[in-house]
Amino acid sequence: MGVLGMIDTLKYLETPEGVELGLQVAGPVARGLAWALDALIRLGFYLVLAVVLLPMGRFGTGLFLVLLFLGEWFYPVVGEVLFNGATPGKRSLGLRVIADNGAPVTLAASVIRNLLRFVDFLPLFYGVGLVAMMLNRDFRRLGDVAAGTLVVYARDPRPRPRMPATQAAAPPYALQGEERQAVLDFAERRRLLSDERARELAGLTGPLVAGGGDPARRLVDYAGWYAGEP
Repeated sequence: MGVLGMIDTLKYLETPEGVELGLQVAGPVARGLAWALDALIRLGFYLVLAVVLLPMGRFGTGLFLVLLFLGEWFYPVVGEVLFNGATPGKRSLGLRVIADNGAPVTLAASVIRNLLRFVDFLPLFYGVGLVAMMLNRDFRRLGDVAAGTLVVYARDPRPRPRMPATQAAAPPYALQGEERQAVLDFAERRRLLSDERARELAGLTGPLVAGGGDPARRLVDYAGWYAGEP
C-alpha cells in the first residue's frame, strides 16, 4: 500500500491546531524551468554590469567579479527569505520554498540549501540534484534534505478533501493500520483524480481489488467500511 504514497505528489501536514493540510510538491520540470528563468535574469544583470564596469579597468573588473559572486550565491537567498520563499523565476511558475513542517523558510535554511547547490550541480546541470529528486518522494535535492525544505506550488493550502459517497463493503481480508489509512487517503483524494489515474493507483493494491469491477470503486467502498459508514 505504500506505493500509493510514492506516486502521489501531495504531501499532508498537520498544523498545531490539528488541521491536516495538503501541499502539492513541485517536481523536476517545474523547478528546472524556474531555475532557467532565474538564470536568464541573472545573466541579464551580469551583462549590464559588464558593460558598465569592465571599461573601468582593474577596479571595475574586480568589482564586477565581487558582484558576480554575490549574485550567484545570494540572489536565491534574498528572493526566498524576503519575498515569501520565491525568487522571480519560482514566482512566475507559482512555486515557493517552505520548511518541511509547513513554516516559512528561514535565513539559515535558505543559505544551507543554496550553498549546497554546487554539490547538486555535479557533474553537470544538476545531475546529482536530479537523481536525488527522483529518489525522494517529495522531490528534494540534497540541499533541501540538508536544510529541511520543500519546494511546493504556492497556492493556499487546502483542507483535506472529504470522502465521496460509498456503498460500504468489508475488504476481503484484514488490513493493518498503515494499509487502512492508505485506503482512506485514497478515498478522500478520489475526486481529485481522473478515472484512469484512480484505476491505475487502485490496481497497485493487487489482490485487495481482485475479482472484477472497478478497482477504484472497490477501494472507496472499503474506505467507507473502515470509516463506519452504513
